[in-house]
Amino acid sequence: MKFMNRLKQNKDISTDSDIISAQSALVDNPDGVAFDIRDLNLYYDDFQALKDINMEIKDRSVTAFIGPSGCGKSTLLRCLNRMNDLIESSRVEGEIIHKGQNINSPDTDVVKLRTEIGMVFQQPNPFPKSIFDNAAYGLVCQGHKNKSFLREAVEEALIKAALWDEVKDHLKRNADSLSGGQQQRLCIARAIALNPEIILMDEPTSALDPIATSRIEDLITQLKQEYTIVIVTHSMSQAARVSDETAFFLLGDLIEFDTTDNIFQNPRDSRTEDYISGKFG
Repeated sequence: MKFMNRLKQNKDISTDSDIISAQSALVDNPDGVAFDIRDLNLYYDDFQALKDINMEIKDRSVTAFIGPSGCGKSTLLRCLNRMNDLIESSRVEGEIIHKGQNINSPDTDVVKLRTEIGMVFQQPNPFPKSIFDNAAYGLVCQGHKNKSFLREAVEEALIKAALWDEVKDHLKRNADSLSGGQQQRLCIARAIALNPEIILMDEPTSALDPIATSRIEDLITQLKQEYTIVIVTHSMSQAARVSDETAFFLLGDLIEFDTTDNIFQNPRDSRTEDYISGKFG
């Protein structure tokens, strides 16, 4: 495994426990379920944004969250790596089981969790640094200093993000010089460099043109061979193209969750059919 070879060569990682810990992060969930969400409720002060959500998200697949604005889909996405902890008014009830543990437990190492479960946001958000420094940022923050290790990790991440061929001769150039689509792929590379198991994407193409959107969608299809991907999207056609399973949310409720083919071709709930046919939303 290339990542493990890098770890063994990296002089900054010197203990067997570090290598074992890093290797364990690459092990699939034994039941094939990335997240088992049980009776999840989330409140912002007195407002209930999520209501008794129960669902299982599979490993090595793309799951799309769809629904009108304010339905809770981005809120649920942020629950999956506890980003809502950063909102002072939020309060969560219920369980999200990942690798046999409830991530909402006070014993959870949230920094480690967010390393294993990366996030790509709606607007590309490269740092005002070079392309190389952007891709290496998370690793440097973790304390990695070995230059050969960082070079190899950055190259691998940029290759996986389908950006290497476009930037390999310009790694010292400021990331602001990239197009919007390239910046978003750089943000994906920045997440990949940390070797996560899961990548969360919150409307990752909403600010992009159709050509850049197509590149990101192709990338998502490739990445699911190695990662679990959960994507929030307002585009019904995008959900149909890239996802294996789709969840439809409305006013904080999970209305329907099924294979994407069933959601779009044979929905069980009339509200799902009305939404995907454009009658509201």
